Amino acid sequence: MARERVKPEVMSPVGGWPQLRAAVEAGADAVFFGLDAFHARAKVGFSTEELPDIMRALHERGVMGFVTFNVLIFDRELRDAERQIIRMAEAGVDALIVQDAGVAKLAHEICPDLHIHGSTQMSITSAEGAELARRFGANRVVLGRELSLRDIERIANTTDMELETFVHGALCVSYSGQCFSSEAWGGRSANRGQCAQACRLPYDLLVDGVHRDLGDARYLLSPGDLYALHQVPDLVRIGVNCLKIEGRYKDAEFVGLTTQAYRKAVDEAWADQPLSVTPSEERDLEQAYSRGLGPHFMSGTNHQTVVRGRAPRHRGVRVGTVTEVTRQGVKVDLAGIPVKPGDGLVFDAADWRSPGEKEEGGFLYEVFTPGGKVEEAASGTVELRFGRGAVNGSRIRPGDWVWRTHDPTLAARVKPLVDAADPIYTRPIQMHFTGAVGENPTLSVQDEHWNTVIITGAVPVQSARNRAMDEASLRDQLGKLGGTPYHLEDFTADLTGAGFLPLGELNALRREAVRQLTEARGQAPERRIHPKLDEALRAQATPAPAATTDAPRLHLLVRTPEQLDAAIEARPASITLDYLELYGLKPSVERVREAGIPVRVASPRILKPTEQNLKKFLLGLNASILVRSGGLLEDLQKAGNRPELTGDFSLNTANVLTARELLHLGLNRVTPTHDLNAAQVEELAGLVGADRLEVIAYQHLPVFHTEHCVFCRFLSDGTDYTTCGHPCESHRVQLRDEKGRAHPVMADVGCRNTVFEGRAQTATRHLDAWLTAGLRDLRLEFVHESADDVRAVVAAFRAFLNTDIGMPELDARLAAVNDAQGVTEGSLFVPADFDTLPQLTIA
Repeated sequence: MARERVKPEVMSPVGGWPQLRAAVEAGADAVFFGLDAFHARAKVGFSTEELPDIMRALHERGVMGFVTFNVLIFDRELRDAERQIIRMAEAGVDALIVQDAGVAKLAHEICPDLHIHGSTQMSITSAEGAELARRFGANRVVLGRELSLRDIERIANTTDMELETFVHGALCVSYSGQCFSSEAWGGRSANRGQCAQACRLPYDLLVDGVHRDLGDARYLLSPGDLYALHQVPDLVRIGVNCLKIEGRYKDAEFVGLTTQAYRKAVDEAWADQPLSVTPSEERDLEQAYSRGLGPHFMSGTNHQTVVRGRAPRHRGVRVGTVTEVTRQGVKVDLAGIPVKPGDGLVFDAADWRSPGEKEEGGFLYEVFTPGGKVEEAASGTVELRFGRGAVNGSRIRPGDWVWRTHDPTLAARVKPLVDAADPIYTRPIQMHFTGAVGENPTLSVQDEHWNTVIITGAVPVQSARNRAMDEASLRDQLGKLGGTPYHLEDFTADLTGAGFLPLGELNALRREAVRQLTEARGQAPERRIHPKLDEALRAQATPAPAATTDAPRLHLLVRTPEQLDAAIEARPASITLDYLELYGLKPSVERVREAGIPVRVASPRILKPTEQNLKKFLLGLNASILVRSGGLLEDLQKAGNRPELTGDFSLNTANVLTARELLHLGLNRVTPTHDLNAAQVEELAGLVGADRLEVIAYQHLPVFHTEHCVFCRFLSDGTDYTTCGHPCESHRVQLRDEKGRAHPVMADVGCRNTVFEGRAQTATRHLDAWLTAGLRDLRLEFVHESADDVRAVVAAFRAFLNTDIGMPELDARLAAVNDAQGVTEGSLFVPADFDTLPQLTIA
């Protein structure tokens, strides 16, 4: 389809009032921020009480305010969520950025006039994924950061949904919405705004059980930062609606500097002018905050560059390399970047110092060249001297890299944006003056959003004794808009007779027009707002009673042919095949079918535009499908003869509203998200019907799901699957953390890696409660387990379900299978304060 060319919005992150002011003065079209709760940056944001003032201040300046509501909402929180949605709609919020599908639809029903933007946590990587979000009320989607320009263009060409894409800031190694590392290792959910940044920690690489020396690349899951300024012309050409800067934890200087850069780039691209960014301006962006800037996935896949792995934190600008440590300082070969007293420097010894050690660094005191002390130097060998005791030279060696992490002059350059007394960035207005001798004049003012005010002067136009008013002189006088948030774009006048008005009267007209226009812009819009939660909850029939005489059913998920052999012997209720190579599945599907066991095939969690044709292949297997991709679920709506579909955890079912919406799309059962604890799973069963859930009782939690391929990066010199030699097919890889636990890594058909928790997560402590709640479909998932391990785990669960053994014995047997790594309750743990909120009831 032909996509309408639009000038994309520049959207900036706002973590507080200083950042908000910096974004506005740098020219942001929109800002995004969080409130007290329900957003993915729990440590920053505003209070709900501040919201009306925030929206008025933004709208007066012609800037839109988008509120992040981008977390999964639990059943017990739905009533609070509804109240918060109503408050935001009443305050004039322009859009909600929402992750939870059921809550997105609820928000749209509460206030149809409030725009809904599908968050990047929805893992939208295809036009089909965008269309699924449209079903839930979204009018815009934030695309996954792993998409290339070609992918974005393919999506833009096949949907009229508004598209938003990140252009600058931190990259998560895992697909947003698909990371459970914080949940697994700290009981803190990234899908709930509590990311513990486990991706920024060092790991050892084990290849076939042997430690692989990675040199200085020990932060092998810590990607660089996105920098797509040079891709802005292509994004404008493609028709992307909004360019988003990441960084709600960043300071006002970062916000102002990055907003200014992308504002300029968008304006130039829209005017078909070349990008005019200078090397100095690019260095400033790197200096403000950088883990290593690059376009990364947007320019296409290169696994050698996405993760450098040398350090996980802000580096700034690399200024040189250490050549010698002297009695008074450090000699450094400079790389063309100027250094001067007052700069903050750090010595990067990643190739010999352990990751946990503190780095040496401090503020530069003096710079010496062979010719003597200088105020600044950019090339050659110089001696850097620091304050007494500031730097320990014994912890610095020749070859260490030197980074400038702080440049005091940068703050001075950005200060006007942060501390502006008068508006810096102004919006265009049009004026029309009408004046006839003997009549009171009128001044009509209109802004870019068609807000219009008409002001009538206090005194009539007088006959001119000397020079009469004309259009040019009126333009000059009425266009004096300094100190206001406007500039005059167009002026017209209708004059009758040779008239005259004192300058004071013209100034009064202009001031009153500006005041009334600004007031009109700041008014909250009138909207249709009605509570809808109870109506939504009553929309479905009451679930069947929990009591059931059905025997529990075990469903096995296997990832290797050896595991499949053991699974077939066990004759479970079903076997799910989750193989690396999808196109080798058909013989295994036939084996399971010939054994008389229902068979399912697990789909990939992510499907990009060129991968959606996997739907045909999956349907051609004549097997049931474990649906992990929202885009695939949408695509399957068009399939005439659909097999039985089960929605997996990756669809992020966290509450009854989302569960029902997904079930309406043809799923037979859904698996709750790993963000739910065991008690929440039990409560969800009571709300949606226990027979509509399939729960996982044994698994290795999939902590990271990433486009970045560890196999390609560290076991080959290739850039992607075409040149890597496919080491994932011949090697077993694990990542060993600082506690000594080894976490398996597996690749899927799209070469995406999943890092699994090394310990097995078991539901042993909660099985009795689940069974009492009527849950009967229990899944056991295997990663690197042997065939004997599969047999032992299945036998243990069967013995428990047959009441041959109790929970302690089941626990002991599972621990014995996993004696090397251990077992954990993991994400199923129920905290002591769980009952703080009352249970959700359907009135």
